[in-house]
Amino acid sequence: MTEENKNINIREEMKRADQSIKAACLLYKNGFFNDAISRLYYFLLYNIRALLLTKGFEPKSHEGALRLFSLYFIKTSIFEIKSSHVFSKMMKYREEADYNPSYLFTKEDFIIFSKESEELAAQIKEYLKKEGYL
Repeated sequence: MTEENKNINIREEMKRADQSIKAACLLYKNGFFNDAISRLYYFLLYNIRALLLTKGFEPKSHEGALRLFSLYFIKTSIFEIKSSHVFSKMMKYREEADYNPSYLFTKEDFIIFSKESEELAAQIKEYLKKEGYL
């Protein structure tokens, strides 16, 4: 992957993240809390994927994204351990929202999870800016 391709792909992932958070908010405002939680997860996933591209990684799975994030950004103390907990929690909740019909998220859940997710996304964006990718 060339540096130019890397930069293009990072920007594309950030665009996808932006679309996902907008979709999550629309779903939330219309009372579709499970779907809003699912889109909130994807908002974080696309941010994480953009971050991983800075190291040349393109994970092929959700679990791969978490493993690479933990290995190259948490264990190296670039991000706090809390960051991987937020991402892994949202991964679990996305699975519940998408595949478990008896699991119902609430308005309050979305408010809490969106705050945590947006804080992590802001840290990722700050890192990308600092490193010259945005």
